[in-house]
Amino acid sequence: MIVARTLEDIEDAIAGSCVTIGNFDGVHKGHQKLIELACSRAKARDLVSVVVTFDPHPLRVLRSDKTPPFITLTEQKIELISQYGPQVCLLLEFTRDMARLSPEEFVQKYLLDGLKMKEMIIGYDYHLGKGRAGNFETLTQLGAKHGFTVDRLDPVTVDDAVVSSTRIRDLVQAGKVWSARPLLGRFYQVKGEVVHGMDRGGKLLGFPTANLKLVDELFPKPGVYAVWVEVDREVHMGVANIGINPTFGNDALSVEAHILDFSGDIYGADIRVHFVQRIRDEKKFNGIDELKARIGIDIDLGRQILSQPEAAIRLTRPDFDG
Repeated sequence: MIVARTLEDIEDAIAGSCVTIGNFDGVHKGHQKLIELACSRAKARDLVSVVVTFDPHPLRVLRSDKTPPFITLTEQKIELISQYGPQVCLLLEFTRDMARLSPEEFVQKYLLDGLKMKEMIIGYDYHLGKGRAGNFETLTQLGAKHGFTVDRLDPVTVDDAVVSSTRIRDLVQAGKVWSARPLLGRFYQVKGEVVHGMDRGGKLLGFPTANLKLVDELFPKPGVYAVWVEVDREVHMGVANIGINPTFGNDALSVEAHILDFSGDIYGADIRVHFVQRIRDEKKFNGIDELKARIGIDIDLGRQILSQPEAAIRLTRPDFDG
């Protein structure tokens, strides 16, 4: 997949395209179907399949003080989009000037002049342009005027409820990571560099942990989780704690993962933690011995959870060989 940040990056490279456009936060099941439909339509008409998305998220520009934590940062969003087959991803910088464009001005400048769009696929609730005036009906009218077709994907549902970024965000923040999986099509994950922590895990407790330098915005509810830990393209069972370590009087959020049956030196490495199921709340223990005993129980529970067939992880990133 070609990732372009400006139209000039792909100038004269596209003779005709099928475009889907959106924010794609989380690249969830609804987004996946949208991208796959655009790709299949492009192939059927011998067009280039293009996903158009934005960085930063429009809400961050228009309502900077009231934005929710986003499910995927830009790097992961692009990585996930690439899995579903588009030939081009146009990552446009969203600005207040762009927000002032009418639907027709945006379509003309970016999609017709820039991408030679012949077909447009949008989500059931997507709007574009100033005042969100560009809905399915107005875009269809523009299509009749400018010579492109518009199709709209029906809502994608899981458990009789529409899949949405808001629903996923609420589940993750409630610690219901297992319930978020069918909406995402994968376990929720965070990524970070392994940094030196307080050095209590191995020396004091006997359970060494990988402490992550946090870059993601959305984190599950504090507590202990069964997780898969991905290190250098290999996946290991693990148990992770999210919280402030109340037994030791910390006050800053941390993510620490104990990787089962692992002894490598991974300081400075980037790892991914995939959250499978919540084991318990974070709590303050009366002392080191009580905490160590509970960690032992957590590890046993984590191993049992991750050994179940339904907890298996499948990594489909292009750079993953496992």
